[in-house]
Amino acid sequence: MGEQVVGEVRSVETARRPKGFTQEQLDWVPWVEPIRLDDADELQKPLLEGDRGVGPYFRLLARNPEVLAHRSANDKEIFYGREGLTRAERELAATVTSRHNGCEYCASVHSRFTSALSKRPNDVQRLLDEGNEVRIDERWDAVIDFVDALAANPPRATDEQLNRLRQLGFGADELHDLVLSAASFSWANRLMLTLGEPEVPA
Repeated sequence: MGEQVVGEVRSVETARRPKGFTQEQLDWVPWVEPIRLDDADELQKPLLEGDRGVGPYFRLLARNPEVLAHRSANDKEIFYGREGLTRAERELAATVTSRHNGCEYCASVHSRFTSALSKRPNDVQRLLDEGNEVRIDERWDAVIDFVDALAANPPRATDEQLNRLRQLGFGADELHDLVLSAASFSWANRLMLTLGEPEVPA
């Protein structure tokens, strides 16, 4: 008899569900069966190279390799582009978007990056605890308000919010990066929220 393959789809126990937004590491449990790395075809394998390809989320997205390829390229451009916004503020925008959309998993990942890059873990935790209405300082407040407005459905960003950012020194490239971060993470959050759920590691 062949080896029995154990699926990864299961319900998360109530005690292992996050109690709110956190900077702690979370796991993610899929509601649709991901592919196994050993079963990846010639289109899927290159997209699953490196550490992140091992996790269930990317192995699930690899069921549609064209979409995963676009998502990965988009992600790389947003977070590692050479011009425009600082990496810390790109991560802040991803955190704000994830907080708005209620995606605890994405918020945990990008809040950790924001904390590490900005050296402001207490401010980041206040954002997670209090939500996007939090007031921190003039620059972060302007970013939070604009990105939160972009993440709304329908978006409600205003010329006043844009002008506020410009007065703080944000140029066209920085504003472009904020818009891309909000758009990309609204997409990413919806994928995470509809394909699985977060879990506190055992």
